Amino acid sequence: MKTPWLFALLFAILLSAKLCHVGVLWAEEDLPLAAAKQMLMGKVLYRDAWFDKPPLVPAIYLLWGARIGWILRLAGSLYALLAAWFAYRFAMDLWSRAEGLWAASLLTFFLIFDTPSAALPMAADLLMLAPHFAAIWLAWKKRPLLSGIACGIAFLFNAKAAFVLAACAVFCFPQILPLAAGFTIPCAIAAIWLGATGALPFYIDSVWIWSSLYAGSSHVPNPFGNAALRTINWLGFHAALLIAATAWWFRREPIRLKMLVWSLTSFLGVSLGWRFFPRYFFQLLPVLVIVASRGLVLLGRKRLIALAFLLIPIIRFGPRYPMLALGMQPSWSDLAMDRDSREASALVTAQSRPGDSLFVWGYRPEIFVYTGLPAATRYLDCQALTGVPADRHLTQSNPVTTRGLAEARAALTQSRPDFIVDGLSPYNPRLAMSTFPEMHAWLTLYREIARTKYSVIYRHIPPDQP
Repeated sequence: MKTPWLFALLFAILLSAKLCHVGVLWAEEDLPLAAAKQMLMGKVLYRDAWFDKPPLVPAIYLLWGARIGWILRLAGSLYALLAAWFAYRFAMDLWSRAEGLWAASLLTFFLIFDTPSAALPMAADLLMLAPHFAAIWLAWKKRPLLSGIACGIAFLFNAKAAFVLAACAVFCFPQILPLAAGFTIPCAIAAIWLGATGALPFYIDSVWIWSSLYAGSSHVPNPFGNAALRTINWLGFHAALLIAATAWWFRREPIRLKMLVWSLTSFLGVSLGWRFFPRYFFQLLPVLVIVASRGLVLLGRKRLIALAFLLIPIIRFGPRYPMLALGMQPSWSDLAMDRDSREASALVTAQSRPGDSLFVWGYRPEIFVYTGLPAATRYLDCQALTGVPADRHLTQSNPVTTRGLAEARAALTQSRPDFIVDGLSPYNPRLAMSTFPEMHAWLTLYREIARTKYSVIYRHIPPDQP
């Protein structure tokens, strides 16, 4: 098949699969979407809208006006196709067109049949894929300045791109200085923008201080056991890639050691924080796809053995696509909160008027997206108000820090949102708003007007009403 026709087919498959998810939002895309919508309303990221990821994550949503529905899934399909093209070019330049076609096809496959909550949202880990491929490819081609720029762009999506930079240094050695210079260019541009808008101290606080506290406070009871189990599970789920990569490894090609370094640095990125969430393994996917593409070519007809293992992800996640496309959403736990947020948002929208504002207690930023209301405060979720990260606050209440929390809650009470949606207390009463003394008097200004299974909706009482 000619290359343009293959990529047209890959895009059609990507778009068809992603459009099945047009009616839902996944947790990892909710906060970037909410932040982008606030930016479109004139708010400055970090300074006026709390956000704990690098700036390009919400900024990319601005390209299509932070709209949801089919255009969001179209954007995701185009981004996945871009990553597949970089995989194709790298593998083709390393070996031949055959490896390039396999690399593009394998990446496309796993950007459909990998864990939906990781493969569907355009979140930090997924968004690093395209510049990750580009950076390593350009480093191998001995174009260190461009490789560094790609690394810098990746870093503005995900701080774990520092591990990509380390791998690039190995591929383009000894041209380290132009690599570092290239990396500095996009980072310097971002720093100038942050400083000019007054957002730099807020950026440091939320992206670096908060994130380091989060990374250093894993709530996993047995981190080593968890690391081993999740890594084995991921490798088993990607057994087709692992088998093909193993076949390549024993051919002892000259680039083998550089690929090993790339693999090790990528795994260090996965390991950061000791959580090993499925989306973290996107850092390891590029090197595995590239070497597996070579392995499949070397295996010849025996490649069918490796390809048979693609049935594992197909059987696991394939049925979800037609079910969602047909509107069949059984009680999937990973979509339960999204369904509840849509219901709560509809209740708010039915009673809201132009100019109304919103505050959401909990990690439910999708409610800002569904209602379209501006945030009354800079807080799009309550992590910075409780000190409890979103990955545990449904069941735990121990903060990772107490620094500045009381002051943040006191600042919150100076605002007067027209609506409050409490999306946390029904899950975890220990983190109810009423448990914080600074908020007691503020809460008397609101009355409950509706509720869903997992949300309570309050409205501000006008001063002329008792």
